[in-house]
Amino acid sequence: MITMENVCKSYRVAKRNAGFGEAWKSLFRREYEVIHALQDVSFTISDGEMVGYIGPNGAGKSSTIKILSGILTPDSGTVLVDGRVPYRDRIAHVSRIGVVFGQRSQLWWDVPVTDSFELLKDIYSIPEATYRENVEELTELLDLKELLRSPARTLSLGQRMRCEIAASLLHSPKILFLDEPTIGLDAVSKLAVRDFIRKQNELHGTTVILTTHDMQDIEAISRRIILIGKGRILLDGTLDDIKKGDHNIDETIAELYRSYEI
Repeated sequence: MITMENVCKSYRVAKRNAGFGEAWKSLFRREYEVIHALQDVSFTISDGEMVGYIGPNGAGKSSTIKILSGILTPDSGTVLVDGRVPYRDRIAHVSRIGVVFGQRSQLWWDVPVTDSFELLKDIYSIPEATYRENVEELTELLDLKELLRSPARTLSLGQRMRCEIAASLLHSPKILFLDEPTIGLDAVSKLAVRDFIRKQNELHGTTVILTTHDMQDIEAISRRIILIGKGRILLDGTLDDIKKGDHNIDETIAELYRSYEI
């Protein structure tokens, strides 16, 4: 189970105007702005749930995922993921979660994908039998057979993302955080990723938290949505709760954003 209670997170960002003179002044006197990324965020996600975590750019989605995965420490509030505090019990925590950031890679650029998998096997101390079984299953489900011997730099974006998702699941995590996993993918690749995520949940009961701007991803994968805007949770429910008439999902979400002025 995942629980966040009254979580707050702020960033202190340096600001200055353009120009050499302003750059010189900033060496001696800097101006800062405090950005409130998360403000009193609370929610609970049960084991095996598939949740779409949505909101506009800068709403606080990635900050939430980074706190849940143990990368960031909140300013206040409590966070528990499968009974552990992520940023305190990081080694134990990361062995039970998988994370995919659509704009970050965990594959080594110049070596074959299978070498990256082998290195991750050693990092996570995956038993040999479990590793071989997982690689075989993931290769079949994600159609990776022709990709494993290729360096990551030679793969298309869609091919690389399939390998990234496989890499995040090699150690059989109970929880999978997906931060914009289909960004930039073509229609065929998106369908393949969506289908795989559903199968992973059905076969292994994997808890999935998905952040994305592609509402078709949300509609295809999530049974529940949590809307965040300006660092605050604004809505927690199902797509049926927010759909209006014959509006498609994109129109529905756009209207929702307008109603909350985010």
